Amino acid sequence: MKDMFAALDALTDRDPNRRDVAAAVLGDLLRGTALDTDTACLVVGRLVSLAVNEPETKVRESALNSISEAFNHHRLPLALLEPLATAMPTMEYELLEYALYVLGATHDPRARPLIEPFLHHPDPRVRDDARLADSEITAPEGPIHNS
Repeated sequence: MKDMFAALDALTDRDPNRRDVAAAVLGDLLRGTALDTDTACLVVGRLVSLAVNEPETKVRESALNSISEAFNHHRLPLALLEPLATAMPTMEYELLEYALYVLGATHDPRARPLIEPFLHHPDPRVRDDARLADSEITAPEGPIHNS
């Protein structure tokens, strides 16, 4: 837990490289089974804020990648991830790919209106990712190991 708190603290470091490493460390924690759902939600909430407000693309990408790791073991509420939708229209493809994935991974039908605008995006890769995210909403969920 000490690593988690140090990484959460480092998300606000002045050095973007430290913020990037902190986001990756939190992703490692989310990928494993060490965090209970409430703690995972706390971590993901901070990463969502970073993904929306961070000026450095590489840090935003690390944050979004780490958020996606949480779905291996946790069900996350759409409300926690919804702030991503405000930043999605200006995201580069690499970031948008993650954002669409996490919205679909919620399996929440209320995510559909957040995904639908990207079904008509000019970039065919984004359209494909949006179709996948949309189909994920109704796909059967695999086993989740909430602690």
